[in-house]
Amino acid sequence: MNELTETLTTWLAEHGIPEWLIPFLVSILPLIELRGGIIAAKILGMELWKAIWVCMLGNILPIPIILLFIDKIFDFIKKHKIPLLAKFITYLEEKAMNKSSKMEKGEFWFLLLFVGIPLPGTGAWTGSLIAALRKIPLKKAVPAIFLGLCLASAIMCTLCYGFPELFVKMFG
Repeated sequence: MNELTETLTTWLAEHGIPEWLIPFLVSILPLIELRGGIIAAKILGMELWKAIWVCMLGNILPIPIILLFIDKIFDFIKKHKIPLLAKFITYLEEKAMNKSSKMEKGEFWFLLLFVGIPLPGTGAWTGSLIAALRKIPLKKAVPAIFLGLCLASAIMCTLCYGFPELFVKMFG
């Protein structure tokens, strides 16, 4: 993912996209999300706190759409039998449900950790998809996903910006 993020960041910068907008755009993309946005911000030399806000905003933006409308969008596509999209949706639904099969009682903690621990295939997009497909109430899903993004941000900032720099910025 680092190589993809670096390539995308460089390409966007070379095409005149403002520095603050690049991590935002990277963070809004599925699969790359906030994890890639923080990397992009570091590559661009963006100040830590600015990077956190820009990347969080970019990654939060799609969540309400996914939570509120994804099942309706999926149903429409399946109903109208749009071939490639219908197969892809079935794949996404199966993947999301497989990842969530062990979460019956600990939905909140599962979502928080699933979104928060930056591993391939996890993040706010997939966490929101799982919450929507499993019909987890919004009052439980939204805080879990938001706190997961905070955790992912803390982990990625520590990895990209380094613990000493974070310590100085917070307590210096």
